[in-house]
Amino acid sequence: MINKTVANVAEAVEGVADGMTFMLGGFGLCGIPENAISELVRLGIKDITCISNNAGVDDFGLGLLLQERQIKKMISSYVGENDEFERQMLSGELEVELTPQGTLAEKCRAAQAGFPAFYTPAGYGTEVAEGKETREFNGKMYVLEPAYEADFSFVKAWKGDEAGNLIFKGTARNFNPCMCGAAQITVAEVEELLPAGSLDPNEIHIPGIFVQRIFQGENYEKRIEQRTVRQKG
Repeated sequence: MINKTVANVAEAVEGVADGMTFMLGGFGLCGIPENAISELVRLGIKDITCISNNAGVDDFGLGLLLQERQIKKMISSYVGENDEFERQMLSGELEVELTPQGTLAEKCRAAQAGFPAFYTPAGYGTEVAEGKETREFNGKMYVLEPAYEADFSFVKAWKGDEAGNLIFKGTARNFNPCMCGAAQITVAEVEELLPAGSLDPNEIHIPGIFVQRIFQGENYEKRIEQRTVRQKG
């Protein structure tokens, strides 16, 4: 039986280097690879490009990499919760590529499936389409979008087994699945790591063929991005 387990997060990120491009799963602070991000901060690698739906918050998630000026370029969809991100973008310290959310997901999924590019109507007639090939299909205009190219993909799952099969829980099943297998190396951190064959095949969201390394994470904070509570009375 194939065993893709690595001992810890340090072994999981082996091979990362300055100037690389990383995909990072999650939506807001839900389902983000907390352990991998913390290890990238500890290693102090620089000039990285991050493909992620958002940029975390000032003191958590990708915000930790931004604080240390480790990110050279952010490719994102929603970036409205991070003051440091805003400061770096407006000052010109950080290169930013904003992408429609569905397009961002599909560019990951295309890379996962081995498609070099795809046509989408999203962004036609806007700055998003500038410099890109456009084409008409059935009377509607579309923009040609290339698939992403990344060195590592870091994802977070609820359960996984030693063969790399993954199950995501709730909203964490957002950008994580489409980033699996979309980079040269996919690293999955899981809350519960089980022996191969322990998971019900009918419940597996991502098969192990899309994962190269898997480890059991620890000390998950699972913060809430914006807590909203009902007033008494």
